[in-house]
Amino acid sequence: MPGLAASSKIFEYIKLPKESFECHYLEWSVPDSIDESLGSYAKKYALKIQHEQVVLIGVSFGGILVQEISKLIPVKRVIIISSLRTIDEIPKRLKLLKYTRAYHLIPTRRISRIDTFSKYDFLRPFKKKAELYDKYFSIRNEIYLNWALHNLLHWENKEIMDKVIHIHGNKDEILPIKHIDDCISIEGGTHAMIIIKSKQISKIIENLLLP
Repeated sequence: MPGLAASSKIFEYIKLPKESFECHYLEWSVPDSIDESLGSYAKKYALKIQHEQVVLIGVSFGGILVQEISKLIPVKRVIIISSLRTIDEIPKRLKLLKYTRAYHLIPTRRISRIDTFSKYDFLRPFKKKAELYDKYFSIRNEIYLNWALHNLLHWENKEIMDKVIHIHGNKDEILPIKHIDDCISIEGGTHAMIIIKSKQISKIIENLLLP
């Protein structure tokens, strides 16, 4: 599952041995309403998964979603990348947005390019990689964006779930690693490392899953 508003194209450089892995890619869809719960949204994705003992992989907000899906179906493992396992790992600047509700001031209706999105302070780190994100930033629906921002900031998971493995970059500018506990650290990895560090991440995933 890709990150917030991203398409599955972000996985295009993740290469796993075809003789050992069958990969399926999920895409974000517009929620039924701005008030749809994350749990309800996750149920729709759980129904799409037909295999047994799957490995769920999610990036950023997608990592949050696959953890919610893992509550609903049996999974072999959950791998989250550049993401969060509990609310304790949310950085202070995002918590401030939650409590002040300042995220409601973002004019999602007018968002058409990631460089517009990135001018807001809490997303400013995106700006220096605007062209990269513009390529992969695929869903720009106002309802989805408002829903996703709300559910990212209001996720209430307090306990680390079983079978969750966390891969995180030590240069992540959106979710700084100083707030993250017990992860596989990627040297020089930023929030975009699923693309930039794809070869290294592919090898880690392969080593985690193969006996």
